[in-house]
Amino acid sequence: MKKIMVIGVSSGVGKSTFARKLSKKLQIDVHHLDTLYWLPNWKESTEERFIHLQQDIIKQPEWIIEGNYTSTFPIRTAAADTIIYLELPLSTCLYRIFKRRIQFHKRSRPDIAEGCHEKIDWVFFKFIVTTYYRRKKKMHERFRKYKDTKPNLKIITLRSSKEIAAFLTKGRTLEP
Repeated sequence: MKKIMVIGVSSGVGKSTFARKLSKKLQIDVHHLDTLYWLPNWKESTEERFIHLQQDIIKQPEWIIEGNYTSTFPIRTAAADTIIYLELPLSTCLYRIFKRRIQFHKRSRPDIAEGCHEKIDWVFFKFIVTTYYRRKKKMHERFRKYKDTKPNLKIITLRSSKEIAAFLTKGRTLEP
């Protein structure tokens, strides 16, 4: 594992935290897509800039890129050797987004641009609840397709905090 995508079923699944811990364990730099996409004060990056930044990262010999942004999956999957997919229960994701909101009240998380203070509103909550199962199904369909089109791409699915902890303990030696 040298070129790793960390993705997840939903916001709050723990992608950023997992990627930071994996980065420390493997001594590979982590790049958070939220920091590339969001500019200060929740201003969106241009598509061209967002794509260009990812293209620069994938040229590096080792990287961990954390975040979904499925419209740019092809950029990352073209170079990745491993996808680590976190699929924790919806209730866990919801709990974590509320916890994160409290923890980072009026502050920016370390995995997002300065000035992007943590927020949660009804639209965001509804989005997570109404898209969780559809996104889960779509991700599994995508992985089935990758098995045919990208047979050397290792896909590791972690479905519980216990599996995540075990993976981080074993790191490179854990086989899916």
